[in-house]
Amino acid sequence: MIPSAAGNEISSAKRLIQAIIILAGILAVLVPAKVAAGGRASAKGVAMGEAFIGLATGIDAARYNPANLGLSGYRQTGLELVSLGANISNNSFTLGDYNNYSGAFLTDGDKNDILNGVPDEGLSIVADIEASALSLSAGSFVFSVSGVGLADANVNRDIIDLILNGNSFADTIRLTGSHLDAVAYISAGLSYGTSIYKIGTRQLAVGATIKYLRGLAIERIVELEGMTATYETGFAGNGRLVSRTATGGSGYALDVGAALRLNDNYTAGVRIKNFLSSLSWSKETEEHGYIFSFDTMTVDNMEDDYVVSDDYSKDIPGFSTNLPSVMTLGIARTSGSLLWAVDWEQGFRRAAGASSKPRISFGLEWWPISVAPLRTGFATGGNKNTALSFGSGINLKPFYLDFAMVTGASLSPYSAKGLNFALATGLHF
Repeated sequence: MIPSAAGNEISSAKRLIQAIIILAGILAVLVPAKVAAGGRASAKGVAMGEAFIGLATGIDAARYNPANLGLSGYRQTGLELVSLGANISNNSFTLGDYNNYSGAFLTDGDKNDILNGVPDEGLSIVADIEASALSLSAGSFVFSVSGVGLADANVNRDIIDLILNGNSFADTIRLTGSHLDAVAYISAGLSYGTSIYKIGTRQLAVGATIKYLRGLAIERIVELEGMTATYETGFAGNGRLVSRTATGGSGYALDVGAALRLNDNYTAGVRIKNFLSSLSWSKETEEHGYIFSFDTMTVDNMEDDYVVSDDYSKDIPGFSTNLPSVMTLGIARTSGSLLWAVDWEQGFRRAAGASSKPRISFGLEWWPISVAPLRTGFATGGNKNTALSFGSGINLKPFYLDFAMVTGASLSPYSAKGLNFALATGLHF
């Protein structure tokens, strides 16, 4: 029999996992978009592994590098009717794993296989969703309205072990390493790029996107620590979880970039997403906490209110957050029937929409016929899974339709560790 405090910890762990899954689903259904990580609604970029900073034109240039709007050949006049992109994934389990274990009785071997699939840093879940409608590009300007939905959560490997195998003598279960960071907001952005140097076919341009942000919701765990240990004399443990939430606010963000067209065949670029940003949360700002402790609890005394706990929610003053800055460097071949691109993405801290670990991506676009391109990409690193991507589209001017899918380390959909796709349609004039 597992004592009540340990059972409470199992229940809390399950609730945390369930909450993350529910949150991702809510974001996917209710939140129109994600902006902080950038480019998710670009079906072209997603199909090419998001190696797109040197190829993005028109509305996509606003997503990947606004400086491209200052380069000859990158400006467009068009209307994107609708775009949608979603990435809801984890770092441990594929669709094949889900099919194998869902609803099945788990043997000890199954439990060990599942636990071995969880990295030392724990089970990570990322939700990264974007959709937008009626984005407009006119020459060097792009205006777009998007919403934002981002979540980054991690469940300690010890908790997964406890859920699967229960507790045993000399076990020490720690909460350290678990976290949750989720944010949702709407963004209205104006992008502009201009050329500052040109000689022959070489051209240098700079650009920026200024965004007004309307905060919808935020939940962030600001303090989480605790442990439960099993001894000969009983169980002992303590823990503390504190989170902040809000349901409304406003702020701004600024992206900056530069693009160098080396010649007719190659373009390089750099962009810093959220170079400056701030979100001031002022509506229903609250702090929620749960604190517990017990010492040498046994089966005999576990019913005697042996666990000391406090569960509270209280109003707090408004608070401010900022969006994580992310730098991307890239180079691309821009002419011919076969185009390619390489991008290096580097966040400056881990948060929803960013990772302090670098991510490198490669992409190819081939035009075997003028109306139907074929795209593929590969990306690895950061806080996302290694992934292969592919996509295509229809280009019947002025109408276009692009779509993309992302799998795992192989082209099989069963290798995917979640759901990852993008779709966009509109008009080019």
